[in-house]
Amino acid sequence: MSTDRTAAPDYEEISADDFGRLLQGFGINLLVRDVPRCSEFLRRVLEFEVLRESPDFAILRHRDQLYQLHADTTYGQNPLPSLLPESGPRGGGAELRLYHVDPDRAEAHNSLGAVLLDRGDIDGAIARYRRALALAPSNAAWHRNLGAALLA
Repeated sequence: MSTDRTAAPDYEEISADDFGRLLQGFGINLLVRDVPRCSEFLRRVLEFEVLRESPDFAILRHRDQLYQLHADTTYGQNPLPSLLPESGPRGGGAELRLYHVDPDRAEAHNSLGAVLLDRGDIDGAIARYRRALALAPSNAAWHRNLGAALLA
């Protein structure tokens, strides 16, 4: 979660919504059993900077990357814990996020690629398929669409 550091926010006072809008790029959220203990470990051993800390949540920075720690108990409504057995391990989760990437926008690029290919604009279609895959690289159907355009 890299940030624009020209206007340093007050991490102790920032609202959750404002913090969410601040996040950019690739984000890492660690689900831990004990937030203060994990924050202390990251600070002392790995030289993270602790910007905000509570029993349930922390914001840390290492170089230009922001990290979040959430107590695993705060994720009760998240579907991920339901995949673990009732007596499963706690504090071993990681949530990876790509901020400001809208998968629907990727769909629009793919759809436009299909229209352009139908109209005979192969170069335009290839460009749109590549953009769709840059936003959503795991979509196998879009890889096939790009392949078809490259072979057209």
